[in-house]
Amino acid sequence: MGFSFWLACLRSCSNKSAFSKAFRDSFYHYKSQLNTCQKNLPSTIAEKTNSHAFSWSSCLLPLAFAVSAGSLTFQSHNNHPSLCEPSNLDSRKVTIGGKASTEFVVKGTHKEVPQELIDELKAICQDNMTLDYDERFYHGKPQNSFHKAVNIPDVVVFPRSEEEVSQIVKSCNKHKVPIVPYGGATSIEGHTLSPNGGVCIDMTLMKRVKALHIRDMDVVVEPGIGWMELNEYLEPYGLFFPLDPGPGATIGGMCATRCSGSLAVRYGTMRDNVISLKVVLANGIIVKTASRARKSAAGYDLTRLMIGSEGTLGVVTEVTLRLQKIPEHSVVAMCNFPTIKDAADVAIDIMLSGIQVSRVELLDEVQVRAVNIANGKNLPEVPTLMFEFIGTEDPEAKKELWKIRKEALWACFAMEPNFEAMISDVCVPLSNLAELISRSKQELDASSLVCTVIAHAGDGNFHTVILFDPNEEEHRREAERLNQFMVYTALSMEGTCTGEHGVGTGKMKYLEKELGIEALQTMKRIKTALDPNNIMNPGKLIPPHVCF
Repeated sequence: MGFSFWLACLRSCSNKSAFSKAFRDSFYHYKSQLNTCQKNLPSTIAEKTNSHAFSWSSCLLPLAFAVSAGSLTFQSHNNHPSLCEPSNLDSRKVTIGGKASTEFVVKGTHKEVPQELIDELKAICQDNMTLDYDERFYHGKPQNSFHKAVNIPDVVVFPRSEEEVSQIVKSCNKHKVPIVPYGGATSIEGHTLSPNGGVCIDMTLMKRVKALHIRDMDVVVEPGIGWMELNEYLEPYGLFFPLDPGPGATIGGMCATRCSGSLAVRYGTMRDNVISLKVVLANGIIVKTASRARKSAAGYDLTRLMIGSEGTLGVVTEVTLRLQKIPEHSVVAMCNFPTIKDAADVAIDIMLSGIQVSRVELLDEVQVRAVNIANGKNLPEVPTLMFEFIGTEDPEAKKELWKIRKEALWACFAMEPNFEAMISDVCVPLSNLAELISRSKQELDASSLVCTVIAHAGDGNFHTVILFDPNEEEHRREAERLNQFMVYTALSMEGTCTGEHGVGTGKMKYLEKELGIEALQTMKRIKTALDPNNIMNPGKLIPPHVCF
């Protein structure tokens, strides 16, 4: 089958279904030839020829062309973005604060930390604590979150061991002083705010790799190590930890928010990749949630209870992680489409086809423009899918491609350096993703704010970066309106308000609509049983109006 055959085939496709079938057929046809091709390939099959194109070997050229030529398939049949039915959400009736909106400044109560507790913390931590205002202020404001709180922590401590964490928590519980665990400060929804003051427990000094079991493909680490640092450590052993959230995220924080990343479509989320934990509860007791066995039916699943609890039930002090073998080879591709709905539809069809992909990421034309500005690139500013397949070797191009994707948030700030970002994190069943994105994109494009779209298109997770001036009330209201529109639209499709960023303070208002009051009351009972004095990251995750 020659190149001209594929061009004619694609031009003859009358709809997206035909395109997807052509893609699927081509994939399996060339997959059967892969081993033969690899024997004759140079060490790198795809070399970067300019800022936005890759030169493919003859073995994979039809496959790459079949994917990236999706625009040819759709061009004559779908020249305009698909319009969606209007939402019944009144887009102008938005309030700031309260049960149905985002608290830009999170309220709280504050009482003075007793000197006795200060003295106890000093005895535990020695020089690894501070009362310095600048340090406390820094720990009271997440790096990439627009959320703020009326108070900041009174004390910041830096424990070096699990035993120190236990002693700190026990002292705080005795004095009924709130604590807030702190890691990489990359969370989005105000998880590390200290609206009630208290003690911030900065875990970043606890970053050891305690044990690596190569034959078991697992590793035991302290919570302060970053996922990027961990993978640097693991690389010489041919292993890696597959979750890849934002740069700077630590393993402890990733457990707390139940994060995932672009590789979740292949390897799952944090829930699927943590084998066991050690956690300090509110009374200072250290609990091991499971053994190191890959599976167990012994008792309640305390590991999954703690993952995603956002520091409201305990402080993670040790994590045993499932590892993966580094793929020997992989291939990457960027594919352009005339509309964002077309791109989403193809991503869904490819997932349904059974083709094994490691990543399927979607960027709209505004996000690609941000990438170009931030990185000096010249990528086509159209809706784009980014794929990674396990198969053939392409190391340098792959690193360059995914570096651009991982730095997408910082790229957005290149367009509006003095603005802040409100970031949506909705997730829906895969079959609803194209409709969700299409309806949201129509609303975003009509807004006066700069908004970009990024999606983990393989698992239905959809982000929007909404850039706004925090000093402009009208900006804040418009950002809130857009965020609410996407959340309510996702919930109407049996989706969730947060696929991977967590609840914190920003998403609490949506939980009753998503889960029901009975589920929230059950959470509150668990919280009260484990933390009767409500010292563990109070004011997060469970809405304050929930009682039982």
